[in-house]
Amino acid sequence: QVQLVESGGGLVQPGGSLRLSCAASGIIFRLYAMGWYRQGPGKQRELVAVITSGGTINYNDSVKGRFTISRDNAKNTVDLQMNSLKPEDPAVYYCNAKRVVSSGNYWGQGTQVTVSS
Repeated sequence: QVQLVESGGGLVQPGGSLRLSCAASGIIFRLYAMGWYRQGPGKQRELVAVITSGGTINYNDSVKGRFTISRDNAKNTVDLQMNSLKPEDPAVYYCNAKRVVSSGNYWGQGTQVTVSS
């Protein structure tokens, strides 16, 4: 059974930082591209950042220079360090594991990020 469990969401003031973490089980973690997506109220889910099995990283333009994605294949975790949070960043943030060759595509339950003064 595949499980992706996110943690680290919460309330932060504009300009503040949060670190999200996703712990994966039930998959061969090192073979999967791991991503963070977000969905704000009334919006479609969008990619925030992804790190492939080979370590290639891509970011949504709106978070470049502020967010950093990293993975630890020994611990089966993927983190998202979010700095300089803006009023447009609040959303439910979801962890995703994807492996195209096996059609594997799994989601976590999401963690809420709120930015407010």
